[in-house]
Amino acid sequence: MTGRARSRLDRVRASVSIAQLALQQIGDDLAADDVDARELAAILRELHADAEVPSGLFPALAQLVTAAACRAEQIEPEHDGDASCPLHEAAELITDNAGQRLT
Repeated sequence: MTGRARSRLDRVRASVSIAQLALQQIGDDLAADDVDARELAAILRELHADAEVPSGLFPALAQLVTAAACRAEQIEPEHDGDASCPLHEAAELITDNAGQRLT
């Protein structure tokens, strides 16, 4: 692995660690004993934000998974979809299923 690729991987690892800490905090807030329905709804709206504008957590995750799918399409042998198809489906589920249900 080249130095540039290692640096990229190191950045991704660091970013994943930061995201995991942030998600753990959100999970802790969702699991708190004193969260009522109104506060839960507000938290869920924050996670989704606006489906048309990728500003919430769910649209951002879908965008990230879609980017991975598009890159996988470029490097798959014969563009068979073994890796990219499940990634595209996951991105659709994040926005279509979870996003629309929250709306």
